[in-house]
Amino acid sequence: MNRNLSYKLGAIAILIALLLIPLLMIGGLIQDRQEQRDQVVRDIAQSSSFAQQISGPMLVVPYRKIERRWKTEDGKSYQEASQVAGHLYFLPETFDLKAGIDTELRSRGIYEARLFHADNHISGQFKIPANWGITEDFADYRFDPAFLVVGISDIRGIEKGLQLQLNEQRLDFAAGTKLSWMSGGVHALLPGIDGKAEAVLNYAFDLSLQGTGQLHVLPMGRSTTVSMAANWPHPSFDGNYLPSSRKVDAGGFSARWQTSFFSTNLEDALTQCVVNEQCNDFNGRAFGVSFVDPVDQYLKSERAIKYALLFIALTFAGFFLFEVLKGLSVHPIQYGLVGVALAFFYLLLLSLSEHLGFAKAYALSAGGCVLLIGFYLCHVLHSVFRGMGFALGLALLYGMLYGLLTAEDYALLMGSLLLFGLLGVFMVLTRRLDWYRVGQVKLS
Repeated sequence: MNRNLSYKLGAIAILIALLLIPLLMIGGLIQDRQEQRDQVVRDIAQSSSFAQQISGPMLVVPYRKIERRWKTEDGKSYQEASQVAGHLYFLPETFDLKAGIDTELRSRGIYEARLFHADNHISGQFKIPANWGITEDFADYRFDPAFLVVGISDIRGIEKGLQLQLNEQRLDFAAGTKLSWMSGGVHALLPGIDGKAEAVLNYAFDLSLQGTGQLHVLPMGRSTTVSMAANWPHPSFDGNYLPSSRKVDAGGFSARWQTSFFSTNLEDALTQCVVNEQCNDFNGRAFGVSFVDPVDQYLKSERAIKYALLFIALTFAGFFLFEVLKGLSVHPIQYGLVGVALAFFYLLLLSLSEHLGFAKAYALSAGGCVLLIGFYLCHVLHSVFRGMGFALGLALLYGMLYGLLTAEDYALLMGSLLLFGLLGVFMVLTRRLDWYRVGQVKLS
């Protein structure tokens, strides 16, 4: 291989390395704009309500207990009494939640946040044992009125007044949980329940809740059933438990979860939370759904720029094939101008997608770059047919890239097949090329 070819390949490699500089700058700009969007989403949530987690209901009984200890002093034994305070906790036998959810977009400038409005109907049953389940020294206990508590991670999202239906009673909820380890939520006092005899308490209430991004539920019941239906077609089911059944289509989704104490072990987690005030394990057993765009415009732009180096290398490879197969000469500056045009595609894509949406922005950016490069190559390659043919190939590459960006589950497979296909085309076109004689062609 002669020096002309070596110099040309070296110049092309240097150009590709130099083009990484604007590509890295555009990548940094994408991250900056994404961080600005995330900050706006946090600001909108701060002004309305954050992600929501519903924990409860749970029946709580405050008590004061007299503890007696024998002590010995100066050879005499005596009994010393002291009083300790605490709470008894009862989780529901059954817990059923049905949620109908609508989503909406809130805008601030060019950025948007997705809020949800969930109309929850919660019902179930408590089974209270005689003497609150205390089998020893019951006479040493003094009980304050029991109350039912519902944990809500951001109570600002409660949209309507709450009223509890308990057997035949209607009771109002009040703000706060009256518990040191559960910060957000509401409670309702339960008058007339002394706990001396076994009792079955049927409860039900409606909870209209607004939030941003996520709705999670903690499976409090010995048997828990949660059903959700929403008008959002791109749910992300997350948490410790996946739905036992679900349906997702263009109009939205519906999902159903079912758990039991055997799978959640929630009583032990609650004990650790109350005794040690380490509630991460308790709160971490929730499940639910996230209302987020699985591939938003910034993520798509970030994924697109990862293919930028491949696009530039394929374009330069196409130029090089024209040189060696057709005996044409393409100057390194012409390589560089086309590479800069390819880099500008990603800047156009980012800026337009913030105003037009990703699909329209992609079509306009790709169309503009294809037309510009096609017009330029008609003169560089001294043929309208060659220039338009090269532009058509570039348009096909952009179309394939769009398919990669919009595919959530098959992006890797499609990318692998694309690269394999392009390698095959290159090998077919050069199958009869004598690479030892390529150096004899004068390349400038």
